[in-house]
Amino acid sequence: MSYKIEIQNLSAWFGSKQVLQDITMKIKENVVTAIIGPSGCGKTTLIRCLNRMHELTPKTKVTGKVLLDGEDIYGENVDPVTVRRRIGMVFQKPNPFPMMSIYDNTAAGLKLNGVTDKKRLDKIVEKSLRSAHLWDEVKLELGKSGASLSGGQQQRLCIARALAIEPEVILMDEPTSALDPTAAAKIEQLIRILAEDYTVVIVTHNMQQAARVSDFTAFLYLGKLVEYGSTKDIFENPKSELTEKYITGEFG
Repeated sequence: MSYKIEIQNLSAWFGSKQVLQDITMKIKENVVTAIIGPSGCGKTTLIRCLNRMHELTPKTKVTGKVLLDGEDIYGENVDPVTVRRRIGMVFQKPNPFPMMSIYDNTAAGLKLNGVTDKKRLDKIVEKSLRSAHLWDEVKLELGKSGASLSGGQQQRLCIARALAIEPEVILMDEPTSALDPTAAAKIEQLIRILAEDYTVVIVTHNMQQAARVSDFTAFLYLGKLVEYGSTKDIFENPKSELTEKYITGEFG
């Protein structure tokens, strides 16, 4: 099994406040990696550094390296837009474009990238909605507003939108925290299926979810990587006392 992403000595700041300290870890291809830790420990910042979204916030800074298939995404001649095309992102709160139809929401990234061929768009929209397990629910209503869908359907629409530009990696920032348990369960099933074709990194504050969906788990605390290993080992045999205290609910 090869490594898709290698993070080397990664540190990040908001202004003068350091939020990540010297993170080093390797993420395997076609697995689900969960990032856990209490609020404010740097989980979201870490995944935003993995597709160069952190730098979109004013007065931020990143040092260290993030290698995607061996190439540093922070290298001098690397286009961040290309990086974000290869590493897609799904956010905590479903955010379909409210003025757009289900079809146009799914195709939005493709159109931004200059795809205008209607047949090609139709094909990719259907494929992406099928991959997000949404096609059967919306295929007769593609012209309806994306905002008319339920919360869980909206989140699957956002996943379809991310898949349409054919990324290699999908980052998910607490993708089920705004959803009810039934909708959340569907997203969890989907995450497992997506890992067959994509490398998936999920931020979650839900210990049970991390245990259910991920193959590997990283525990962050105060901006530092405390422990990283197979999810089974992290939950059943943590090496760090801090990890054990967190996953048993002594703090959080």
